[in-house]
Amino acid sequence: MKLAIVHDYLNQMGGAERVLLVLHELFPEAPIYTSIYAPRLVHPAFRQMDVRTTFMQRLPGAHTHHQAYLPVYPFAFESLDLRAYDVVLSMSSGWAKNVLTRPETCHVCYCLTPMRFGWNFEEYAAGERLAGWQRRLLAPAVAGLRVWDAVGANRVDYFAAISSTVAQRIRKYYRREAELIFPPVDTSAYGYDGSGAADGGYFLVVSRLIPYKRVDLAIEACTRLGAPLKIVGEGRDRPRLERLAGPAVEFLGEVDDATKRRYLEGCQAFIFTEEADFGIAPLEATAAGRPVVAYAGGGALDTVIDGQTGVLFERQCPDSLACALQRVESIRWDRTAIAAHAATFSVPAFKSRLRQYVDHCVTAHRQQARAGAAPGERLRSVV
Repeated sequence: MKLAIVHDYLNQMGGAERVLLVLHELFPEAPIYTSIYAPRLVHPAFRQMDVRTTFMQRLPGAHTHHQAYLPVYPFAFESLDLRAYDVVLSMSSGWAKNVLTRPETCHVCYCLTPMRFGWNFEEYAAGERLAGWQRRLLAPAVAGLRVWDAVGANRVDYFAAISSTVAQRIRKYYRREAELIFPPVDTSAYGYDGSGAADGGYFLVVSRLIPYKRVDLAIEACTRLGAPLKIVGEGRDRPRLERLAGPAVEFLGEVDDATKRRYLEGCQAFIFTEEADFGIAPLEATAAGRPVVAYAGGGALDTVIDGQTGVLFERQCPDSLACALQRVESIRWDRTAIAAHAATFSVPAFKSRLRQYVDHCVTAHRQQARAGAAPGERLRSVV
């Protein structure tokens, strides 16, 4: 069985790219097809893999300003020649799932989310702080992309979603059902063994510093409370965030894994303010036995148990978050129980679940092809 992996782009190192590393461990012989690849901007492990790019790799500035090529991606992914493969496993938050495959090829999409800027453009534009003229300029292109994306969803034989929220979006926008398979979290790297650091009395954020991550909420809430806050991460939003910060807020920049673990083990609680599709960083804190204070939306609804492994706050505003931070101090946390909850999202659990799902999809696809199943029948979930 020849299998290929397709990924949106490889020019940054985020949660999707960490999942891609695990996919390669699961299918080590599979080449990785992607639009662009910048080795210096991602994990060195990718340099040992068979990474294949589109014509976008040669476009000027594509590695650092890939958003500028928004209208080009459909042509890039439809240009990929995947005829040699029995199975295509796409991992997509926008583009990769829309590749063209043969009828006999089984295409399984591990969907990070339907195209956010296409289906929820106003919220995306607000998060990125786009000017009015930019929104008006992009609106026609985004409308066209929605049509292309809806058509492209019909090219996928089977969907899997990373969270209940993403599964709901797939049902809404594509009228398709999706299997729920949580992404892998390296819980062993942060696992609490009962002998971790004492509570250091500070709150912690680990995030890329870009507008839609809403790190500003954590800064404003902690500044109002006078509560110490440490922020790990870099990004284009850092200058603005530094202007908002009070004296108790400390920007630590990028840190290595050992340093991050030390901060996770020593924090009073981890703050997660965005409405994420899933959210791996909060589960790293959970693995370290620390509670998570998270906005009650997106993947946090799958991963945070209010009052047991963390605290959920209902509104994305500093007041709501501040109340949640004060609530943290009123609860007696069981670090062992918190860490045990994280183990259900481990890398081995993900590998076993996804491998089982892909195998079932391939078997069902072949059986339905032999039986001459109608298109609507072959698109049903098989697990």
